[in-house]
Amino acid sequence: MEATGTDNPTDHRANILVAAASLLDEGGIDALTTRAVAARAGTQGPTIYRLFGDKKGLVEAVAEHVLRTYVTEKTAREAPADGVSALRDGWDAHVAFGLAHPAIYRLMNADRHGAISVIAEGGYAVLRDLMRKIAREGRLRVSEERAVDLMRAAASGIVMILIDKAPVEREGLSDAAREAILTAILTDASPMPRNGAAGAATTLRGQLDDVTALSPGERHLLDELLRRIAER
Repeated sequence: MEATGTDNPTDHRANILVAAASLLDEGGIDALTTRAVAARAGTQGPTIYRLFGDKKGLVEAVAEHVLRTYVTEKTAREAPADGVSALRDGWDAHVAFGLAHPAIYRLMNADRHGAISVIAEGGYAVLRDLMRKIAREGRLRVSEERAVDLMRAAASGIVMILIDKAPVEREGLSDAAREAILTAILTDASPMPRNGAAGAATTLRGQLDDVTALSPGERHLLDELLRRIAER
């Protein structure tokens, strides 16, 4: 990328982040040298140190930038009307992101309590809302929390496995893992639950926000009781 000819710090920062992200995607963390970033961004090494402090600060800023862009696009994307189709689309988008940005994905999974995890939480909020929608339809065989945890664990795990495999060895793995998890958390294609008390509890719990006959305390208590039944 050529220099922009401006002294605007915001422009310099944006150019450096884009350049560093492309280097990370191409060669991993070892490719992210000050000289390489400066050359690609059309800037000078001291500018990078002034804006980001050191390499660790630059890496964290790049990861935050790429992840924030992904989460923003994810939350703005119009999801399919069918909740299960939206789950499949979300899984596929998550896997595609991880394979496109393997170094950043590893950082995202290593940073459990930092700024990166805070940004990732925005994406997980989309998943939780989607699980609530599916629960309202009576299609979850487990609690919403368990369904979210299973989806997150499986999606993260499959991406980490795929990253370390050659493209020819990846074929079919993500689809198989996705369908296995959907089978584990969903009843079937019918909008009516078919797994007894647990399914009924999950469906009712998904509609508690619409119940006005109970006080907040009563609703909280019922939510906890239904969660226990749903997880049996």
